[in-house]
Amino acid sequence: MAIEFLKPKNKGGVASSTQKYVDADEIRDGVIVLKNGALRAVVLVSSLNFDLKSTEEQDAIIHQYQQFLNSLDFPVQIVISSRRFNIEPYLNLLVDEEKQQENELLRFQISEYKAFIKNLTEVSNIMSKYFYVVVPFSSAEDERSGLLDKLLGIFRSQQTVSAHGALFETYKAQLFQRVAHITAALQAAGVNATPLNTEEIIELLYNSYNPSLFTAAVIKNVEGIELAPSK
Repeated sequence: MAIEFLKPKNKGGVASSTQKYVDADEIRDGVIVLKNGALRAVVLVSSLNFDLKSTEEQDAIIHQYQQFLNSLDFPVQIVISSRRFNIEPYLNLLVDEEKQQENELLRFQISEYKAFIKNLTEVSNIMSKYFYVVVPFSSAEDERSGLLDKLLGIFRSQQTVSAHGALFETYKAQLFQRVAHITAALQAAGVNATPLNTEEIIELLYNSYNPSLFTAAVIKNVEGIELAPSK
């Protein structure tokens, strides 16, 4: 079971001044556990070029998306992450290819192409966009709980969910029922949708709280980071 606690790692155990503003308390089995005990799953959704579709295809996509929205009986959050595309790794690859190319004509063409790409990125902002659907679940929504349990669930802290593994598994199962519904409905509209795992969610949160100019960082050691926002 993969569990990542989003706690400060200082010896005194005192939360940093920014840590208290991070709603997520831990990430377990691809699920974000908030400080109030609610759960969140994140679904990565692919894009499609709507303008290149025929009129019939556009109408079908719109109809399927309407059906998706009408089928929801719970709230969702759609998040779009935009970052300026970092072209430097590709340019470095072209430099290496240019050096290794023995044919003078091909080497000249690579050099011209490299200059074209560099000039293009300097005069225009090429963006990378990622689309996410955040799926919620809280103890107050548990259909198998009585009224008293639901009222108590509103006031239960994250410690209740963390301390009782069976309770977490129950809520996680209900959360992923919603995730399965969303992925199936979106795939019917012609886009791919897949839930993020624990490491992918940590990378998403880390890059959200620590934004950079270019593409998101890939985290290799998730155990050594904190998700406190940058000052």
